[in-house]
Amino acid sequence: MKIAVCSDELYPVNEFIVHELERLGHQVIPFGAVKTHQSEPWIQSARDAAEAIHHGACDEGIFFCWTGTGISMVANKIPGIRAALCTDAQTAKGARIWNRANVLALSNRLLTVDLAKEILDSWFNTKLDAQGSRVIQDIEDLERKYQK
Repeated sequence: MKIAVCSDELYPVNEFIVHELERLGHQVIPFGAVKTHQSEPWIQSARDAAEAIHHGACDEGIFFCWTGTGISMVANKIPGIRAALCTDAQTAKGARIWNRANVLALSNRLLTVDLAKEILDSWFNTKLDAQGSRVIQDIEDLERKYQK
C-alpha cells in the first residue's frame, strides 16, 4: 500500500513510523518535513498529502503535527479524506471500523515509539465489515451537499 506520511516538523517518532511502515511492506510517500527534513507549514503539508490520497497517488495517510488536531482538520477539508486523530490503539480501531478512516492523524507531542507500535498494529490489523461502504457513501453524500 502507498502511504502518504507528513509532518510539519521532524520528531524521532516520525522516522520510526516511516521505518515501521517500510518493514511492514508499505511504500512511504513523504510530504512536508518528512520529505524536506526541515520545518514546513502544517496546512501546506496536510493539503499536499491529502490531495495525493484524493487523486489516488496514495492509498492512505499518516499525518503528524504538534497536537494532531490541525493537520486532521485540514486533511478533512479535502473530499474523500476521513482523517481521525487517534491517541491510542482502541481509538484507531474504532476509527477504522465505524468511520472508515483513511488518514491516521497523530500528535508529535504525545506519541511514543511503544504507543506508535500499538496504534499501527490496530490501524493495519482491524478487520473491516461490509457496512463500511454505507458509511463512506453517507459521508460522501454529506460532502456533496456542501460543495460549491
